[in-house]
Parts: sequence; structure tokens; C-alpha cells
Amino acid sequence: MIEAAEDLLAIASALLPGLRLDDAFVAADGNVHDVLLIPGVAAVRVSRRALAAAAMPRRMTALRMLASAGLPCQVPEPLTPVTMFGDRAAVAVSWIDGAALPEGVGDPAQVAEVLAAVRSVPLDDALLAALDERALGPSWSTVLAEEILPRLPRRWQSEGRRRLDAALAMEPVADALVHGDLGGSNVHWSAEGKLLGILDWDLAMPGDPALDAALMAWHGWDNVRRAVPAATYRRARTWDALFGAEHLVAAMNGRPMTNPDGFVAAIVPWLEAHASGTGGPDHS
Repeated sequence: MIEAAEDLLAIASALLPGLRLDDAFVAADGNVHDVLLIPGVAAVRVSRRALAAAAMPRRMTALRMLASAGLPCQVPEPLTPVTMFGDRAAVAVSWIDGAALPEGVGDPAQVAEVLAAVRSVPLDDALLAALDERALGPSWSTVLAEEILPRLPRRWQSEGRRRLDAALAMEPVADALVHGDLGGSNVHWSAEGKLLGILDWDLAMPGDPALDAALMAWHGWDNVRRAVPAATYRRARTWDALFGAEHLVAAMNGRPMTNPDGFVAAIVPWLEAHASGTGGPDHS
């Protein structure tokens, strides 16, 4: 961790020359980026993998569009160009004040406010060009059917197929902007409960807005149920029942399944933990 922090400090110094970094600290580990937080000033995001490095310029273009889209809260804006440091891409983005709500904390009005904020952004052609990567790879259902279901433990394969079929059987809905990673540390509130900002749009894509509703179950499913229309709630539960919405979004929008075994290793504990009340696995 010390070496990683020193590397991030060196990158931050190069991106933001002359800025004092005495208070900077490394954020909790992420799957895609290392992040150095400079309180009140910026967050420096550094790619961990080649795919993330390649995607960063497009993601920063999308952030600039989102920042000018009239959202009722802040989004991080790029402060520097995307810069390569060896095979790693790095950028500094603006600081967003406030703090996340702990898991299980919140109310239906707050859930509805966040979902409405994301839905308020129109999916125009320019934003679609920056976010829509579905044509670059196989469909999410093909990825799950061909890469994931065969790797599941035998006791989960038929149940996994049933859940996938249930998701595919839902009536299609018009695409909306989906954040893809709501909940946890990515939604910041003031001490008085005002929505200040929505962070980390790396998984943003066009899709079913019920996916974001499922992700807001961070605040409790009962809060989600009371915050959205009944049809949206049913869709959110169907999406989530598949493999957990937080896992599912990683397989969507044309993203390559670079580590299917790792994906399975993440979802099997989730399936086991959520087996109660969902029909459970096939033990035949």
C-alpha cells in the first residue's frame, strides 16, 4: 500500500503541479481504478487495467456532457487531460462535498430523488456516442448464457437459467440513462440530507432504469418499493434476482467478460446468501 500511495502521489504531482498533497489519501480499493483523494480539491483516478485506460478518454467526455446536462446535483468534472503514465491512464476530477449514507439508511424520498436526477438527463446522440458500447461485443444475455451459466456449480445451473429466462421475458422498455453503480459511496449528501453529488459514472450506459432502482436497494428494498412505480419495482427485483444488480451491470453494454471465473466467484456467494425466498438452487 505504501508503494501504491507513493506512485499515486507522484502521478498527482505531475497532473497538478504545485498543489500540496499533505492531506491526500488513497480511497478504498476499487476494481477498475486506484483513486487518490485530495480533500476539497480533486480526486485523481488512475487506471489499473488496459481496458480502463482505453475507456478513460470517452468516460471523461461523458462526464463533461453530464456536467452540462442540468442535473440537480454535481458530478465530478475533469480538471486535467487524460495523461498516460506508462500503461496507466490518469486524470484529476473535481471534488464533491458531502458523504454517503450508510447501508440501510435513507428514505423513499431520497431514493426517488436520486433516480429522478439520473433520469433527468436526456439520452441524446452525443451522450449515446460516448456511453453506448453495446455494438462492440455480444449481448449481455449471450455472455451470461455462454460464459457464466456453464461455469456455475451444478446445483445453480438450472436455477440460473430460470432467472435469466425471467429477465429476458420482461417487456422491453425504452432506454434511459443508467448510472450503473448507485449506492454506497457514489451518492453524496449534506448533513441536512440534501443531495449534493453523484460520483463514479464508469458503468453508465443506456438501459432499463429499473437497474438503477435495484442498485438503490442499498437503502433497503422497502424504501425502493415505496419510491418507484409498482412495475419498476417488479423489474428491479427481477434484474436483481438474476445475479445481483451490482454484478449484472458489469456484464452489460458490450463489456468483454475478461475474467468469467472471477465473475462466477463473486456471484456464487451472492446466490447462496440470497437463496432464501427466491426458490433456491436446484438440488436434483
